[in-house]
Amino acid sequence: MKNPLSAMNLPVFFFVGLLVHFVFFASIFDIYFTSPLVHGMTPQHTELPPPAKRLVLFVADGLRADTFYELDEQDSSRAPYLRDIIENRGSWGVSHTRVPTESRPGHVALIAGFYEDVSAVAKGWKENPVEFDSVFNESKYTWSWGSPDILPMFAKGASGDHIYTHYYSAEKEDFATQDASKLDTWVFDNVKDFFHSAQNNQTLLSKLNEDKIVLFLHLLGLDTNGHAHRPSSREYKLNVKKVDEGVKEIVSILEDFYGNDGQTAFVFTSDHGMTDWGSHGAGHPSETLTPLVAWGAGVGYSQRTASQYFEDDFLKEWKLENWKRLDVNQADVAPLMASLIGIPFPLNSVGTLPLEYLNNSDLFKAESMLTNAVQILEQFKVKMAQKKETTLSFLFTPFKLLSESRQLDILKKVRFFIDQQKYNEAITLSKTLISLALEGLSYYHTYDRIFLGISVVLGFVGWTSYVTLIIIKMHTNLTRAIQNTDQVSTAFLSYGFATAGILIVIFLLIQTSPWMYYVYCLLPLPVWYAVVTEFKTIQDLLTFLSACPLVQSIGLFLLFALGIEILVLSFFYRSTLTIGLIAFAGWPLIHRWIQGMNGLKITTLSWALLCSLLAIFPMMPVVGRESDIALVTGAGLLTLLLSFSFLVSFWNQKSKHMQRKDLTVHLLQMLNPALSIYIVHSTHDSLGQKMGLPLINQIVSWTTLVSSLVVPLLSPTRVFQRLLSIFVSLMSTYLLLSTGYEALFPCVLSFLMFMWINIEQETLQSSGHSFKQKLSSIDFSLSTDITQFRQLSLDDIRRSFFFVFFIVTAFFGTGNIASINSFDPASVYCFLTVFSPFVMGALMMWKILIPFVLVMCAFETVQITVQLSSKSLFLIVLVISDIMALHFFFLVKDYGSWLDIGTSISHYVIVMSMTIFLMLLSGLAQVLTTKKIRFWRRSKHHAT
Repeated sequence: MKNPLSAMNLPVFFFVGLLVHFVFFASIFDIYFTSPLVHGMTPQHTELPPPAKRLVLFVADGLRADTFYELDEQDSSRAPYLRDIIENRGSWGVSHTRVPTESRPGHVALIAGFYEDVSAVAKGWKENPVEFDSVFNESKYTWSWGSPDILPMFAKGASGDHIYTHYYSAEKEDFATQDASKLDTWVFDNVKDFFHSAQNNQTLLSKLNEDKIVLFLHLLGLDTNGHAHRPSSREYKLNVKKVDEGVKEIVSILEDFYGNDGQTAFVFTSDHGMTDWGSHGAGHPSETLTPLVAWGAGVGYSQRTASQYFEDDFLKEWKLENWKRLDVNQADVAPLMASLIGIPFPLNSVGTLPLEYLNNSDLFKAESMLTNAVQILEQFKVKMAQKKETTLSFLFTPFKLLSESRQLDILKKVRFFIDQQKYNEAITLSKTLISLALEGLSYYHTYDRIFLGISVVLGFVGWTSYVTLIIIKMHTNLTRAIQNTDQVSTAFLSYGFATAGILIVIFLLIQTSPWMYYVYCLLPLPVWYAVVTEFKTIQDLLTFLSACPLVQSIGLFLLFALGIEILVLSFFYRSTLTIGLIAFAGWPLIHRWIQGMNGLKITTLSWALLCSLLAIFPMMPVVGRESDIALVTGAGLLTLLLSFSFLVSFWNQKSKHMQRKDLTVHLLQMLNPALSIYIVHSTHDSLGQKMGLPLINQIVSWTTLVSSLVVPLLSPTRVFQRLLSIFVSLMSTYLLLSTGYEALFPCVLSFLMFMWINIEQETLQSSGHSFKQKLSSIDFSLSTDITQFRQLSLDDIRRSFFFVFFIVTAFFGTGNIASINSFDPASVYCFLTVFSPFVMGALMMWKILIPFVLVMCAFETVQITVQLSSKSLFLIVLVISDIMALHFFFLVKDYGSWLDIGTSISHYVIVMSMTIFLMLLSGLAQVLTTKKIRFWRRSKHHAT
């Protein structure tokens, strides 16, 4: 029986490889980031009367804790009204958010009390991927004002029609407007109009006088100003003052409306912070530390204190060291709000009620804490029951720290302590129960993690082993002549693997496992079957290794492992790329010395110079840089200069391959970078004057982007002419997406790729291989004679490593894209200024991929120049990438600091995306290099 994978042709092989890598990519979300929500719990609330009838929630989107609490240059508060509340009649602290620090997850944590699962990213953090309970849903009525991105998600799926939303159009969320604080002004004005109209609307008036109502004001101005101008800007800081004035005015209106009845509780906070460079999404303290101020009915007054200890030094910086700081986790705000107005805690909340914020009796605090504990315990019970139902009884291992007897024992003791008025003991025991229940929830949530992890690792190792064997069998001289396969042993293996597959399916069916579990568990079987059936190749490999000197084999293995570790380290320390590039600079010199060659060639010196220049970029600031349009202009002029120099060189060679119409195409194409320079300047000036994005600039930018993948197909398919055309087209788009020094990066990278192509041919020739054809005469579109292809050598592993290193450099050369917050929103202002997460994300992703495509096209050329088949080197690249991915798979974690968690996730996602994109971009590079659009065809005259 033939190995089914071996029998596949090349396109099918890569399609299968793509599917396998998509499975590996998806596995991280099923193993680490499935939805934590369960359903079927009973609502829990205390029977004691609440301290407040109504709650007002202000969420200042994107407000940093330090910007809010610190004093300005005149030693005055930017928010004097809220500062007065902190010092005289309210409680305050820092609310600690979690990754991802985005608007939707932040609001879900605040209002629903749980931390958003990653499945929401597919919805752009807007719509509900899963149904969940919230403070709004549990309220009698909720009125909300603010952004169309946030308000609808809490109304959608709510039980009943008691949540009312009032929001402006999405077009108002424009980063280029005169003043984004107008979004907050819109909210405050509409709330004022709402209460004014209520005086003449008896139905509305009666609803507003009910108890258990919530008023929610979502203030997006700070987030928009922060993105547009950065948090250190005058606009952002003035917006803080306007928010403070708006809050003061709304509080005054409400007190007048309700006749100062003292039945209103107020909470002011933020969903997330913002980095110094105006972005958010990751776990930097500037993003995860947000302000929390509460006051009004049921909230404790300011507490003076002589000393208090926190790991940070913010108290002194904010000059609040004498007022007690009460920090909470963001999800704790939901039970706090529920407790204040006496509604059931949100069913899916994992927050712990922060008792220090409450101004109520010890009995109320103890009962509220018990309610909180029972509410979380209900989730634990449902989660345990679900896992027990889907696990074979003899395999089920319960969470031993919280058995049913232990649950009953704790609950009885808490009730006993409350009856005996030992409230502190009851509160302490309730907190213990909450801690155990949360630990148990985590235990059952991650119950299948080891099982799934082993399945994925088996698939990973099997696939990498199989690709390695294919390389050895098809592209090297290590294997002997093809031998007949033992039909009996092959049949035995087939039946064995088929039986294992049937047993796995039966096992998963009994456990009613999700369908993706079948994929993860069954995938290793065909992969390892393909590996085992290549036992003849394995035998040949072992024979070859046994014949090699042991020291040499160990040395080569250690060198390969060192290369992999350098690539992995570059994800953590960008300076590793600088060290690697400096080492690359000296490689041709070492190679020439080993070969006994004297003298230095211009290509060797150029290579060393360009590697040294490229090595500067990883040492530049990652993010947080200010816009520098002069550098973008310089990059554009450098692009024009390089293009013109190459065209002159081509023309001076009097090459028959450079026709006049080809020269015309190139000259016309050079207008694109010039136009891009103008668009960047024009857009920057227009936004600087707060006149918005000109429509003509937007049209030209999108046209340039769309045409960048088409225009190169009009140029000749000769190697350097086509590569020049690709460079100019992609560089035109890159200029539009640049704000500073990163615009120079593709120029240096492209010139280095040009040197790489030349130097690889020289290296091949110095190794004794003949290559008669000049590089300038090679045509991408002409199929290479298969008889000229050679087998792989050890030097080809070095070439593949160079390629992967250049790809990683293309990723991290100008920024750390392992962090969501590394993206500068100003990069997309030539294309759009109205907030649109998917479009902005796609544009930023294309900015990252442009250097990627340049390296990929150079790699396609290298494969031709070193006389290898189009995919032989790529298979080695695949092995290197998969080993890196497996490395990062073991480094993924969901514990520790949120910065570490977010980094570990993004590293794995990036290296898996890189592998997938390599496969896809390999096809794109082939299209860009080999295809040609012809508008003019010579008419052929036939003799009669």
